[in-house]
Amino acid sequence: MVTPLDAAGAIDDNATVRLVHHLLDHGSDGLVVAGSTGEAATLSDDEHIGLIDLVVEELGCHAATVIAGAGSNDTRHACQLTERAVAAGADAVLSVTPYYNKPNRRGLRRHYEEVARAAGGTPILLYNIPSRTALDVPNDLLGELAQIDGITGVKQANPDNLGLIDGLDLYAGNDDMFCDVLELGGAGGILVASHLVGDAMARMVSEPLKRRAIDQELQDVYSALAVTTNPIPVKAALNMIGLDVGGLRLPLVEADAGEAGVIRAALEQHGLLAATPSAS
Repeated sequence: MVTPLDAAGAIDDNATVRLVHHLLDHGSDGLVVAGSTGEAATLSDDEHIGLIDLVVEELGCHAATVIAGAGSNDTRHACQLTERAVAAGADAVLSVTPYYNKPNRRGLRRHYEEVARAAGGTPILLYNIPSRTALDVPNDLLGELAQIDGITGVKQANPDNLGLIDGLDLYAGNDDMFCDVLELGGAGGILVASHLVGDAMARMVSEPLKRRAIDQELQDVYSALAVTTNPIPVKAALNMIGLDVGGLRLPLVEADAGEAGVIRAALEQHGLLAATPSAS
């Protein structure tokens, strides 16, 4: 989920609660809090953990799962975030491949051994997204990492690696991979378009015979949400449909007129501009 911000650029707690209920009312089984779509890179650690606290407290005994983004390219920092996210009540942790410093295979294994130790038994989902990290984790290495106690799944955002891995639940990391992951027998997806078309995406799970047709109908939404860097488009789209999530933190900037036009056209095509926010 995106992280709503107020006019001053601070986290908007009330808008966050509204968004939580909107997502759960429209097809999502759980929420990823403070991930890359949630602008985690520009959150302080206290903001990061406070956001997880807020969502966990709001859900209470709700059946929805809360997965906390807690990755870093500094293993010590990743472990600290993981410990704090678990203490805040997260059901699982999403841990991105260390970015920029590009560790080798032995380094990746040591990194995830330490993260899993910090999680203390709370499930860890690996996150392979080479477009952001400049490092791909191949499937044979994912299989090795699956042998680490506590590592239970992977959010796969590299379509070239798409395949089931022994010992890991497979989640689509890109909207346009969701259908293929379901067809393979994967666990589901950690998605962006579900902010807007979550009901249709849930039908892709519950109505497998219609899955491909639904996926085709949503291609323009997927494309519109990739017109520029995520989460710029999805925040613009949410604001357009009346679910105010505010702006972005630098270095991200708001969609320009051309990008906004592409986003608006997709929303109009699907009748979404008439949508109203769910009651909190």
